[in-house]
Amino acid sequence: MHRMLGMSTSLIAVLLTACGEAVEPPAPPPAPPTYHRDIAPLVQEKCGSCHSEGGIAPFALGTYEEVFALRGAIKGAVKARMMPPWMPGKDCTEYLQDRSLSDEQIALISRWVDEGGAEGDPAEAPAGVSVQSGGLSRADLTLAMPTEYSPTQTPDEYRCFILDWPETAVRYVSGFRGNPGQPSIVHHVIAFLAKPDEVAAFQALDAADPNPGYSCYGGPGRPGNTVSWLGSWVPGSGGADYPAGTGIRVDPGSKIVLQVHYNLSGANAAADRTSVSVRLESSVQKVAIMQPWANPNWIEGDNMPIPAGRADVRHRFSFDLVPVLSQLTRGVFRSNEPITVYASALHMHTLGTWGRMEIERRTGGNDCMLHIPRWDFHWQGSYQFTQPKVVKAGDRIAIECHWDNSLPIAQDVRWGEGTNDEMCLGTFYMTQ
Repeated sequence: MHRMLGMSTSLIAVLLTACGEAVEPPAPPPAPPTYHRDIAPLVQEKCGSCHSEGGIAPFALGTYEEVFALRGAIKGAVKARMMPPWMPGKDCTEYLQDRSLSDEQIALISRWVDEGGAEGDPAEAPAGVSVQSGGLSRADLTLAMPTEYSPTQTPDEYRCFILDWPETAVRYVSGFRGNPGQPSIVHHVIAFLAKPDEVAAFQALDAADPNPGYSCYGGPGRPGNTVSWLGSWVPGSGGADYPAGTGIRVDPGSKIVLQVHYNLSGANAAADRTSVSVRLESSVQKVAIMQPWANPNWIEGDNMPIPAGRADVRHRFSFDLVPVLSQLTRGVFRSNEPITVYASALHMHTLGTWGRMEIERRTGGNDCMLHIPRWDFHWQGSYQFTQPKVVKAGDRIAIECHWDNSLPIAQDVRWGEGTNDEMCLGTFYMTQ
């Protein structure tokens, strides 16, 4: 009987094999994740630019002991997608230096924590993993405020300081980083470029104020506020190189007008000496402009109301800038010729909920440049596209912002310079 059963079983196996239905043996369970083989490469690539000794994060994550001690908090932060901080939505476009984690990577970190956080063998660490690039690659020149300044106005004060430009030949700024002297009170920094024929007007403003610098709400103080931007700093930004082969031209005899927005809502006044660092080139393939973008009527016409009690207030603006490029860039670009956009950024204040910048194509449809689905005032930045976008005459660059002003203590809000006011401001970096 046993012999017959054995023959029957063998016969069935032969028949199944002949029919292509042989059952494969079950795959072995995946090896438990370890720090050196699985987790360290992720931490190094996605977190290392901030969580390193001297980085902008409050603690380092460079060793097994450092990561293991915080494993529970790390799991919670990555599952909530609070860390690594990456604000653009997945539905827009692709960017360089994308710090976001995939669902599979988040699951791997969670599994490692849940299974005890094994260290593993350092020899199993994969080769070729490095900290993800980002930030300013080199600082060829650092310019600081001439003297320290302690803000005196509460809660907000805008102060401009004139910085000498020491270069004696034409140079091109190919990267920028802001260095707030007192991050607890510095809300944002904008570096404006004053060309040689504009310097005297700014020096007159400085001379008329007995204190260091001069008051400069809304811009650097020049009528029309058409002065070019060199770069900016906002909370969460760590500086960046501009796209390869491009740079913003600075002529000898120019000055930098540094606008610093101080806010004393959550901290006491302190002596601040903010600086900026730039990367320089002697020549570039394409001259660039950093272009701010907002509806002029929001700024000058009081036409951006955000009423109290409203949970979703929306404002949108779009415009075809190509026909007016010469006027807009003060002759750097020619009108009616296409531009190439490499990066974009968005700025709101504390009521912001989400925002979007896109190109309304003349041929139909919208080409997304930046979508921030969950606005966080403390994590702002400029995002460089993996593939630059060409804008032609007839295309319109659009910006849209949304705010929640529904808190019980809410008051009507409009465009303004204070932290408790609001803005809907974009910037983009472009060449022709």
